[in-house]
Amino acid sequence: MTDALSPLQTLWLCETVRLREEHTGLLEDSEACRAARVAKGSLAERLQIRGLFLARRDGLASALQHWLQGAKLALWLLIISAIISGVVLAKTALSGSTPLQINIFWALAGLIGLNLLSLLAWVISLLFSRKANSPLSHAWLWLSGKLARDAQAAQLAPALLVLLQRHKLLRWGVGRILHGWWLLALSSALLTLVAMLATRRYGFVWESTIVASDSFITLVSSLGRPVTWLGFALPDSDLIQRSGTQALIDEQARHMWASWLLGMLVVYGIVPRFVLSALCEWRWRRGINSLELQADDPIWQVFHERVQPSSERLGVVDAAPEHLPTSTAGAQLTGDAAVLVAIELDDSIDWPPEVPADVINAGILDTREQRRQLLDQLSSNPPARLLIACNPQRTVDRGTLHLIAELSRTAAQTQVWLLPTDTADERLHNWQEQLDHLQLAHQRIAPWVWLEHGNE
Repeated sequence: MTDALSPLQTLWLCETVRLREEHTGLLEDSEACRAARVAKGSLAERLQIRGLFLARRDGLASALQHWLQGAKLALWLLIISAIISGVVLAKTALSGSTPLQINIFWALAGLIGLNLLSLLAWVISLLFSRKANSPLSHAWLWLSGKLARDAQAAQLAPALLVLLQRHKLLRWGVGRILHGWWLLALSSALLTLVAMLATRRYGFVWESTIVASDSFITLVSSLGRPVTWLGFALPDSDLIQRSGTQALIDEQARHMWASWLLGMLVVYGIVPRFVLSALCEWRWRRGINSLELQADDPIWQVFHERVQPSSERLGVVDAAPEHLPTSTAGAQLTGDAAVLVAIELDDSIDWPPEVPADVINAGILDTREQRRQLLDQLSSNPPARLLIACNPQRTVDRGTLHLIAELSRTAAQTQVWLLPTDTADERLHNWQEQLDHLQLAHQRIAPWVWLEHGNE
């Protein structure tokens, strides 16, 4: 059993199944399509029922749970890497060529330079590129697949990217990871910077061979004006001028430069990342809440006829199969019905037996058409009890076991009647072992009391 799936996870599994069929051909989906047709929902709902049925049958649903567990571990690794990166940024910014004497521009470039380049690259990709690419997002997807430890989980990541790209959510999903990582890294850098400034004495200078002091004063004042809006200090022109000639030993000057540096990190680093992270989160959640399977998309047209035949008349229930005997042909299957059916019996077996009056005899299933007709009827009107008669003298094969399992899923309760034979041989034991593997009760004597009344 898998946990309840969110709309995103449901479409994700359906997309995974679709991509798989696109590369390998259509899967065997008779039971899945039958379940979708019985649902009588919209075309999109039927396509989802088919996709989820195949995903659960082929183990993709359980692989998704493993992938999500790996994704959580990968996310924690990214969080740890962001915290460590922030600490490294702060330490690098305050490591000058002269001990405790810091070039203010090198410190500023070390704190927000790489962040601004990353931010510029994201904005350009947002404006001019249809695809959102980020090393962090690719690293997260790669780590998620590796940590999932499930071979089928490798099929999930490409399907997720295709799904999000189709619904124009990929750039916002990537943005959540990218801006969230940088927000955490810069916040870590801010805390580390405050701790270092609080425990050590740094002197701040600016040094340049070709830049005049007036240009430096203008640059510091222009960049620092937004800093004052948040209450951080802005060095005046005299303090800036004196910082270009010697390392300051004045305590007030050190406080001014330290406040200006912290303000620059907040204004040009943390605030933009916080705003963009909130924007991406809002767009992501709004898109996820409106996410639905677009049945009219050409990629799903190949499955339309399989889940909703064009000849289907809505609201009309198919007539009972022709192979039902005359004595029960008028009986309608209900939730309390009891049905007897046989599979591929030899001519040597006397059939049908005398059955209780309330039991519907569905005859012998020999052809594929007979199987399809009965499965359609049982799926539309599931009986309470189903007794499947089999000849244990025949070799049990995968096709027969698959049919028995498919029939059993249409009824509330199912038992298998292994018809009496003259001798007991290995085939009988093989039948019993296979039925035990399917977790189906089996009897050598017909359980008429159970079939008719539901008790032994």
